[in-house]
Amino acid sequence: MSQAKSSATAEPLVSETDHEQLTRLSQLETILPEAIDWKPFAALPSPVRLAVIAGQPSEPGPFMIRVKVPGGVKLMPHRHFEDRIYTVIAGVFYIGVGEEFDSDKLEAYPPGAVIVLPSDTPHFHWARSGEYIAQVTAIGPLGFEYVNSKDDPRNENTQR
Repeated sequence: MSQAKSSATAEPLVSETDHEQLTRLSQLETILPEAIDWKPFAALPSPVRLAVIAGQPSEPGPFMIRVKVPGGVKLMPHRHFEDRIYTVIAGVFYIGVGEEFDSDKLEAYPPGAVIVLPSDTPHFHWARSGEYIAQVTAIGPLGFEYVNSKDDPRNENTQR
């Protein structure tokens, strides 16, 4: 099995104007669910959507994002360069730890659960029982590296 790695930091997900608004963490801000702007993210499978809630993930400093994963989608083993705190917003969040996808290692977490994931921990997800939304809080820049480069959607020669 190939252990080649592919890595990238977060590409900007917002325009310069939006960026200025999102990085104002020194004043009261309110974001209602209907105002969340879900977008694709190149490092994730195409049906997955990501939304920047606060900060700018591609830059140093605190950020908060939400990830919406449709039912049945798997996120293959990967690592992040930053420590992460996940909060399950909706659905059941399945996460397993290891360098190979193993459904027997998945743990299920309901809405409201908080999962602390240290940096460089290989892990994987599966929207096993339907769509879930997880909120991620971390200190940027965001990093995303697949354990096996063939799993990375950014690679043109990805074999699935």
